[in-house]
Amino acid sequence: MFQDITIEKLLDLRDKKDFTLVDVRSPSEFAENTIPGSINIPLFNDEERAEIGTIYKQVSVDAAKARGVEIVSAKLPEFVRSFQELSRDVVVFCWRGGMRSKTSATLIDLMGVHAFRLHGGIRSYRQWTVSQIENLEIKQEAIVLNGYTGSNKTKILQQLALEGYPVIDLEGLANHRGSIFGQIGKQAHNQKTFDALLVHQLENLKNSPYLLMEAESKRIGKVVIPEPLLKRKEQGIQLFLLMPIEERVKHILEDYEPWEHHQECLNAFQLIKRRIHTPIAAAIEEHLLNKKYEQAVHLLLEYYYDPLYERKAKQYDEERTIVLSAANTSAAVKVIKEALAKQAINIH
Repeated sequence: MFQDITIEKLLDLRDKKDFTLVDVRSPSEFAENTIPGSINIPLFNDEERAEIGTIYKQVSVDAAKARGVEIVSAKLPEFVRSFQELSRDVVVFCWRGGMRSKTSATLIDLMGVHAFRLHGGIRSYRQWTVSQIENLEIKQEAIVLNGYTGSNKTKILQQLALEGYPVIDLEGLANHRGSIFGQIGKQAHNQKTFDALLVHQLENLKNSPYLLMEAESKRIGKVVIPEPLLKRKEQGIQLFLLMPIEERVKHILEDYEPWEHHQECLNAFQLIKRRIHTPIAAAIEEHLLNKKYEQAVHLLLEYYYDPLYERKAKQYDEERTIVLSAANTSAAVKVIKEALAKQAINIH
């Protein structure tokens, strides 16, 4: 028989990394918000869930349960096989730890898959996450990577993370690049997803001597950075990366692929057009309309984003800033690693 477990037990299991976390809710629910590290094996797809919900409201609870049994019976072999292929113990959960997770855990347990069910479901995990955010304490020093737009800061941090550096990738957690154009080609995360991913990442890095992150404003796309992390970031050691504008233009074109998102780029530009000197704004818009993206990006950097960056850079204490120069991304990774090595001595 499957066993119910609490959030605390789940966290203990996650530290041991000896199980698979399975969200048995519908695909749309899973896409909206889930527990970090989960996979989705839905008991009902979106259409089936909607049908059962309608029967529940318009007919009766018993009729909804009967229809649920019919649906599950038809796809039971495939459903169980999906769990058996995992070859590990599983923790299943649904919204409230109710019928869907109970049914799933019972079925797979009967078929020889050792199963746990998360008590309270994802709702209890969300409550725990909110509590963690409300009581957040960042004890480590923050080392913050600043740089003109297009300096490839996110990719630099991702490379450093792959090499084992303690990186908090805020744009990655938000799935947004942090600018007016930042949502292009992406599906920005909501606050629930961002919070869950952030708490998970902070937990993984709790023993790190420092946290390395990008300079971001309080809001990134749809999400807001918690105040304790924002404060720690503002008080941190600021690395300022300088990179040639030609290289930055190239990075932006590679990242955004504006030729694949022509109308989105035009729409985003309209949101900032009035903030740019009229003749320059007209030239940028003409370049965008004619799909001369390189020229448009160059002007955007020179007359809009670079001046914004320069004003922001003046806000920091010079004694806690380090200016670095690099010709390209690989060179930037190298000089940042050298700077981090020096700072690590001071932090320890």
